[in-house]
Amino acid sequence: MSLVTLLSRTGAALAAALLTATLAPPAAAAPPAAAPTPAAASTPSPVGTPPAPGRAGPTSPAPGPAATRWAVQPSGPKGPTGRNYFVYDLAPGSTLTDHVGVSNLSDRPLTFQVYGTDAYTTADGAFALLPADRAATDVGSWISFDRRSWTVQPGRRADLPFRLNVPANATPGDHAGGVIAAIAQAGTTADGQQVRVDQRLAARVYLRVAGDLRPAATIESVRVSYDNPVNPAGGGDAVVSYRLRNTGNVRLGGTGTVTLDGPLGWSLARTDPVDLPELLPGAVFTVTERVTGVPPALRLTAKVDLAPTTVDTALPPVLRTASTWAPPWLLLAGLAVLAGWLAARWRRRVAATRAASAGGPAGATGADPGRPGGGPPSAPRPATGPATGTP
Repeated sequence: MSLVTLLSRTGAALAAALLTATLAPPAAAAPPAAAPTPAAASTPSPVGTPPAPGRAGPTSPAPGPAATRWAVQPSGPKGPTGRNYFVYDLAPGSTLTDHVGVSNLSDRPLTFQVYGTDAYTTADGAFALLPADRAATDVGSWISFDRRSWTVQPGRRADLPFRLNVPANATPGDHAGGVIAAIAQAGTTADGQQVRVDQRLAARVYLRVAGDLRPAATIESVRVSYDNPVNPAGGGDAVVSYRLRNTGNVRLGGTGTVTLDGPLGWSLARTDPVDLPELLPGAVFTVTERVTGVPPALRLTAKVDLAPTTVDTALPPVLRTASTWAPPWLLLAGLAVLAGWLAARWRRRVAATRAASAGGPAGATGADPGRPGGGPPSAPRPATGPATGTP
């Protein structure tokens, strides 16, 4: 076997192996977990959803005969009504009276500051209330008590009445907030500093004002990046981030799914649906998903399929795509080497063909060296005179 034939067969085998390794179907990736960004915004108090009692506040209170513990829950004139939240459907200009139960679970009298405030969705999708130093401007400002300060005896519960006055010009849609029972007391930080701590527990308030309801969600942006592997057979990691905004006037939930495709609709991966948090009107939330084992298919397209829902019904899906390059470097390098070798071989063939056409060394074509200028040897001439010979 000639050296040229051997190199040709070796190059073809290398290209076929690289192509097979790159285009092999990707291994099934584990379902990616949503990693919302950035970290949760700080809030000075937890927002209790169930009425279970617990220790409130991020800083430990000053030592005492017992820990300060209390509970806050929707109630009525005669006690708790079994509600987890205050949920209302009212028209603009409406007024109602309700009660919040504040239970003192410690062994000494506690004095609470009780008031309403507004809610918002944090960057990581949590339901949070405005800090104590920010005044409410929405549903929290529509809640009023006869007085702000209430003292509750140890082991007792006080069912405190409040009024909710919906302004006549209130905008239609969902308004969220909370009824807070707070205790301000001295505490100690980790480095021994004395501070005054505002510890708060609250019951959520969901108010829907009658009128034109416009549920809507938007995918503001989609970003996709690819960690290209050296070995295309192993696949790389694709990271897809998408930013959602509740652009309507009602709170939303739903699910989001990411699909990764290659050129010509080649399906590479699909994530499991991710449950979205409750998004209040105007809220923004970012979902980040990582998909492993994605082959470098030259061009990756990430499609986000958002299926939003309200508390009442499902909404039409919202779609958006983004793309990034994912070149198979090892395959391209192998093909470049093969292409260079084939080009060199072709040039040698062309040069040999031209040399053969222009003529070769003397004698290579059967030339008669005895003739001037070369050329084919002449045939012997027949004799024209009388034959002579020796008998």
